[in-house]
Amino acid sequence: MAIAAAPPLKLSPYLDPQQQPRLQTEFNPIKRVPCLSSRNPLLCVCKLHRYNFKCCLPSSSSTNSVTPAQYYSFLDESFRGSRVLTNGELEKLKALESFVYLQELESGSLWVRVMRIEEMDMTVGLLALSFAESMLMSLQYEALLRFFVKQYLIERRASMPHAVTLVGFYREEGGKGGEELAGTVEVCFDKRGANASPPTPTPPRNSPYICNMTVTKELRRRGIGWHLLKASEELISQMTSSKEVYLHCRMIDEAPFNMYIKAGYNVIQTDSIFILLTLQRRKHLMCKKLLVSNSFPEPDMSESCEEPPS
Repeated sequence: MAIAAAPPLKLSPYLDPQQQPRLQTEFNPIKRVPCLSSRNPLLCVCKLHRYNFKCCLPSSSSTNSVTPAQYYSFLDESFRGSRVLTNGELEKLKALESFVYLQELESGSLWVRVMRIEEMDMTVGLLALSFAESMLMSLQYEALLRFFVKQYLIERRASMPHAVTLVGFYREEGGKGGEELAGTVEVCFDKRGANASPPTPTPPRNSPYICNMTVTKELRRRGIGWHLLKASEELISQMTSSKEVYLHCRMIDEAPFNMYIKAGYNVIQTDSIFILLTLQRRKHLMCKKLLVSNSFPEPDMSESCEEPPS
């Protein structure tokens, strides 16, 4: 995962088959501009790499109870009072707070964890830039994109622990430049975390779903997208008993499709050709049955995958 200057513009974020927070545009009849749509953007940019990783997450069988005070440090003030959480949800929030996926790459190191409230703006910037790039939108609309993407992320954050936004940080070998935001991905665990208007073909609402994946442009072709996918699957295997995970891939995105096939995903349904009448790209709905070990095949080092935002 161009819009020219035009009269009053109204955008409303929602998800579409192309998988990115869909932004619908309305212009007067004189100037009509294509809309950016997406129900759960699945923006994938990645290069297959060798991997070794560690995933840290407390066991769900832990007998230690979690009190509100224990997880408050992880939540912003607005989230704390938004709804009453059950003990099970408190346990899952604590597990999300502790989740860390570590990976050594050829040129540096990557770690993936849950997005914190202070990291929302930089994540919004990455997603908005990716959407603008993929849709050939003028950068003058980036601020508008940021606004609606931020509203979307705020709403998704409120659905924790039923859905979560992960962020990946990369540190160059030697650590001279410090760490930088490398990518992001959204994971839905169950029907309470599912989007109200999912893209087609529609995945089962109560099954885990991966979407909204993108990698910082300057850091592509380093295996980061592959490991965002791996981190998502690791977290899913810890947070839910469901072993089937779903995602969408546009038919035109051959490289990402090949990556998903290598990762063990299979096509279970494809959009009808009539979806083109709605000005949407045709997509595959893909599914993978996670193994207990969640092991991945050795990635092909000669092949890279870059899927632009849909």
